[in-house]
Amino acid sequence: MKKIIILILALPSFVLAAGDNVQLDRAPDRSNNLPALQHGAKVYVNYCLNCHGLSFLRYNKLQELGISEEQIKDNLLFTADKVGERMSIAMRSKEAKQWFGVAPLDLSVITKARASGLDSGADWLYTYLRSFYRDKTTPTGWNNVIFPNVAMPHVLWELQGDQELTDDKKLKLVKKGRLTSDEFDEMAANLTGFLVWAAEPDAQFRKTVGTWVLIVLLLLLVVSYALKREYWKDVN
Repeated sequence: MKKIIILILALPSFVLAAGDNVQLDRAPDRSNNLPALQHGAKVYVNYCLNCHGLSFLRYNKLQELGISEEQIKDNLLFTADKVGERMSIAMRSKEAKQWFGVAPLDLSVITKARASGLDSGADWLYTYLRSFYRDKTTPTGWNNVIFPNVAMPHVLWELQGDQELTDDKKLKLVKKGRLTSDEFDEMAANLTGFLVWAAEPDAQFRKTVGTWVLIVLLLLLVVSYALKREYWKDVN
């Protein structure tokens, strides 16, 4: 719990500062879409898990998304030997900092860390994934509209293609990727949805329990009011 609190407090301040006056796109809701979340898990493991861990999540938790233990072992278990292990990475923070200038973040609570004001962390992440553009002035050759001078390269560029930033600060696709723009947006939405789920896998259960608690309290209120009227009906 202490690590989670530290991560939540630290991320917004020095890692994921968005560019000024950037309108975030609304992230599609994937909370009740198991196929989309499964696809998001697949994208995450194949493109993100090399550098970014989910150390607060265990592989076997993915079974809640409808992925069997055998499917996890055969297709997703890249950084561990057992499904009960955490989704962490082998790269050490000290070495990563030497290679990239900054250690890649653990993304366990990224969507919660980025939530601020009226914008959700999902909106920020969804916009971020789709806002990379070519920039010859940076070490990686990439930059991002809402995260200027980001150290992370655009690992999904083969899927999205190359974008350029125009003079009026808009993104323009200049080289097509393997996916169409709509397909890439769908993939980014699924990946974002998975990371939202990973930040709190039991969120839906919590909401369900909360709903039933409110219903029970409402029923108790009705019963209590009826008892009150019965006890005080003969009192002037």
